[in-house]
Amino acid sequence: MKKILFSIIMCFLVLSSFAQVQNATFTITPSTFEATDEITITVSNIDVSLWNVTDIYLWAWYFDVNDNLAGDSPTNGTWTQSNDVQKFINNGNGTFSYTFIPANLYGTSNIGRIGMLAKARDGSNMGNGERKTQDNFAEVGIFQATLISPSAENTIVNAGSNLAISATSSVNANFELFGNGISLISQNNITNFSNIQVINTDTYFQLVITEPSSGNQIIKPFNVILTPNPQIASVPSGMKDGLNYNINNPNEVTLVLYAPFKNYVHVKGNFNNNDWRLTNTFLMKKDDAQNRFWITLSGLNVENNNFLYQYVVDATITVADPYSTLILSDFDDQFINQETFPDIPAYPSDKTEFAISWFKLNQAPYVWQVQNFERPKTTDLVIYELLIRDFDALHSYQAVIDKLDYLQNLGINAIELMPVNEFDGNISWGYNSAFHMASDKYYGTQNKLKELIDACHERGIAVILDVVYNHATGQNPYYRMWNTCNGCFGGQASNENPFFNPVDPNTTFSFFNDINHESGATKDYIDRLNAFWLTEFNLDGFRFDFTKGFTNVVGDGGNFDASRIAILKRMYDQLRAVDDNAYVILEHFAPNSEETQLIEHRATNNPNEQGMIVWSNHNYNYNEATMGYNSNSNFSGISYLNRGWTTPSAVGYMESHDEERLNYKNQAFGNGNSNYDTKNFETAMDRMELAGAFFFTVPGPKSMWQFGELGYDFSINRCQDGTISEDCRTDPKPIVWDLGYNNNTARVGIYETWSKLIRIKKSEPIFETSTFTMDVANSNGIKKIQLTNPTASGSEIKYVTILGNFGIIEQNITPSFQETGSWFNMLDDTQITVTDPNATILLQPGQFFVYANEFSVLQTPQFDAEAIALFPNPTSTIFRINKDLDSINVFDISGKLVGSFENYKLMEEINVSPYSKGVYLIKASSNGQIYNLKLLIK
Repeated sequence: MKKILFSIIMCFLVLSSFAQVQNATFTITPSTFEATDEITITVSNIDVSLWNVTDIYLWAWYFDVNDNLAGDSPTNGTWTQSNDVQKFINNGNGTFSYTFIPANLYGTSNIGRIGMLAKARDGSNMGNGERKTQDNFAEVGIFQATLISPSAENTIVNAGSNLAISATSSVNANFELFGNGISLISQNNITNFSNIQVINTDTYFQLVITEPSSGNQIIKPFNVILTPNPQIASVPSGMKDGLNYNINNPNEVTLVLYAPFKNYVHVKGNFNNNDWRLTNTFLMKKDDAQNRFWITLSGLNVENNNFLYQYVVDATITVADPYSTLILSDFDDQFINQETFPDIPAYPSDKTEFAISWFKLNQAPYVWQVQNFERPKTTDLVIYELLIRDFDALHSYQAVIDKLDYLQNLGINAIELMPVNEFDGNISWGYNSAFHMASDKYYGTQNKLKELIDACHERGIAVILDVVYNHATGQNPYYRMWNTCNGCFGGQASNENPFFNPVDPNTTFSFFNDINHESGATKDYIDRLNAFWLTEFNLDGFRFDFTKGFTNVVGDGGNFDASRIAILKRMYDQLRAVDDNAYVILEHFAPNSEETQLIEHRATNNPNEQGMIVWSNHNYNYNEATMGYNSNSNFSGISYLNRGWTTPSAVGYMESHDEERLNYKNQAFGNGNSNYDTKNFETAMDRMELAGAFFFTVPGPKSMWQFGELGYDFSINRCQDGTISEDCRTDPKPIVWDLGYNNNTARVGIYETWSKLIRIKKSEPIFETSTFTMDVANSNGIKKIQLTNPTASGSEIKYVTILGNFGIIEQNITPSFQETGSWFNMLDDTQITVTDPNATILLQPGQFFVYANEFSVLQTPQFDAEAIALFPNPTSTIFRINKDLDSINVFDISGKLVGSFENYKLMEEINVSPYSKGVYLIKASSNGQIYNLKLLIK
């Protein structure tokens, strides 16, 4: 078999212009070798102190003789813990060496090329990039060849110019030069080839070098085009940046690229016989007035309607379309399974590199099932922050769809998806954004995302998307088009860059490449992104990440900033013009005076316009309370009244993706004594119920981190090997369904209690009142919240009093009930009679009550002679139902069907002894009537 090697340079993603990725020098001795030869790799020009280490390790992979990626070294170890077998020897002179035989290292001789990098033992991101070098590659085989001239992949010459071509081989070989597929000249049995070609047309050359005795070939391709002279023409009316479909001609598109300071741009791809080659046939027209290049491509005929393309800017920088809605990645796609995202086109690695824009032609639009979704009021919002990667082992939109019954039964009315736009790699939180308008394929197809949003809307659940507009990684096309390394992923933005700041003005919080929000180009870009996500996906709003960084004022972003206020107000006004009641949530954490201006701003005179709302972090104080350390457990700041606001515009939370998990700290560091210890598992779970009673009942929108309702207790800094390190903050975390959390009685107790609290919050008007007080600063842990609804009448709840003991000993509390008479526990339907509002009540540690002066609408008994009943409940063996039924389906709390029964007869036994302990959902039907019941198996 002939071995064909391509001179395509591959490189790995450098995450930041300030990244810890180093460009080291790799030397291999001997320079040419076979797979069975011993070789030594020497690394120089590397500063290991930048990684805070003294040792470095080899990370190695290989390609087979057909240049297909074949696998990693079996002894690499993991990215966070390299195997000592592959540790470099420190030579003591600033260089490091590693000696091995490729066939032994990889366990095969079928090696055509090896790839390598050097890294710290833990190569993970420490806050400013991965601790590794750039990728390096070496061809395997004594027979090697080098193209000396031309040295560039694309060479531009004037018509009639002479082109000098030269190459060498390591052994005597036969050289044959082809131009546009036609043989031009042959030179045989030599090691040095040279030739002069006169260039009068765009020419794609291939120098084919053959080793006579083996017949092995090396092909060196290079491209030569005549000096481009783009036609000056205005962008057609109605065309936007990016890809524009012709609705009257499904096989025609117009591409538009904003590119000031650039001379010319070509398009290359899989269309119209282009075959990924630079040619003036696909030179884009130039609109000088708008600083844009554009081209209309007609008669598109591509395989399976998969239109793939890239821009080549000034013949040197190859980028995907900044407005891509999908991209192909030569690194990430191989790890996406067919079930999650079927039929991803193969990446043409032998023809190009870097991200590729991917559009499907002639696709039917998604048909929305819910056309007029009524969004929950801001005051009623209970947001479930969700990282798809760690929510389910399948890490897909479909996996979330399959668990929507679980979320609906919890009672939340909004899901906030952590970023799903295209990010570097696959295993990520998503804040390393690369393409802001593209959806990352690791989670599924665009239609599946739409199906998820549709299914949420069917259940009354809004969907909010977390988006990252403060920065972008080095993959971003607009970053690469104007940077100091001429299109690489590193360097820094050049002064010409219309979108990115050359230096991040934030001197404390710098992430990847900082976006310049003062720029008109950025404003247009952000407005376009917001409009796209809202209209294309029927989203209900955004959580904007790190809006504190939307400024060019130098500093840490902690001071009042009028320019930042103006930027956010303008962005908000433009978003409101697209969707006049979408949620706009800012992760801002700027001075209260600044946030006050933002939440009070309105784009219209509509009195119902809800304005911006901001994230409000109370993790520390709530966690001090749950652990039983009450000198610093005053969480009254969760009240918007304590910020001097007249609107509930703070999204309060006890946990988020950024905060340590309450229940991890409860069990690791909790307070206790000989009789009561918050580190005890059951006690820690009970403390979570207590915290919920003092969280969901505070008026205003709330947010919760996924699985807090099951007492998730793995640290945010848990590594995949079980150790704890801040280096592992964004590592994948254990999945609750795999651990059986949903069948653990103590954990399900939190779920049940929080579900009740959420439902009464949403259903009872008193929890929207602006008349409430929080007595939660006592150092003994005795806490009280009291609410009053001044407009209540009849049987409406006028008063609520919440009492709790966050201490670790029993204590008396003075309830100060607002009236005498009957009071009702909103969580268990019990009733007390109050004759003395100030008579003390003894509370055990962790005990709490939520009292109302009237029955809740969720508690009022339904007097129905035909009511369906399930008993015994709880049970460990069997249950019965007091009604004939057509069918009974039993679901575990995750929504998985575990049992199904047809034609059920009154009082017939159903055996549940094989089921695990936990809460189950029973869906029964009779004559078209659906009954939903809950069963506890203990």
